[in-house]
Amino acid sequence: MPHYNGKILIVAAEDNAFWKSFIPPVDQLPKDLAEKIQAVYRDKDGNLTMQPFFDLLAIHELGHAFHVQGGLTMQRKWMGELFVNILLHTYIAENEPEALPALTMFPQMVIAGGSAAFKYTSLNDVHEKYNEIGQQYPKNYGWYQCRWHAAAAVIYNTGGKLVGRKLWDALKTKKEILTDEELAAFLETAADKVVADVMRNWDRDTIK
Repeated sequence: MPHYNGKILIVAAEDNAFWKSFIPPVDQLPKDLAEKIQAVYRDKDGNLTMQPFFDLLAIHELGHAFHVQGGLTMQRKWMGELFVNILLHTYIAENEPEALPALTMFPQMVIAGGSAAFKYTSLNDVHEKYNEIGQQYPKNYGWYQCRWHAAAAVIYNTGGKLVGRKLWDALKTKKEILTDEELAAFLETAADKVVADVMRNWDRDTIK
């Protein structure tokens, strides 16, 4: 996986077993979703590959480098991930829109599989057990990331390209750690209601 170790951005040189483990049995997906996945993720040999999605995550990791160097107070571990997905989606939408299908179809595919198989699903779970989920339950962590990717798309489509900048400024200036109620209200006033709605509606999966 692309990752940032505090000093260096590390990326995968080629397709790998972990990426390939996400290739779905397309016959078990809704027909329209299966057709879209086959259209977006086929390689030159006609095989399905998730590489077009995972390669874009290098920009996600650059987002972590930026907010660490910028001294932002992320408030919650999940906010740190949602924030860099907003940066990623905004960059692709504004600069490489032809890559949007590769960025958005993979999360839709994972979310369509449901969450019944996962041990952890709440935002509080991932905040309190972030390292445990990432290290011991990688597919569960991947589901969270896909939810954040999908939320980032809604945030961009609703609030526009400046939402990421508003959120950057908000997290840079607010240093004290807020309660859940305070954080939701802060996100709505300092960034955009749609950002607050990610937190408020997470368990209902109605991020609109």
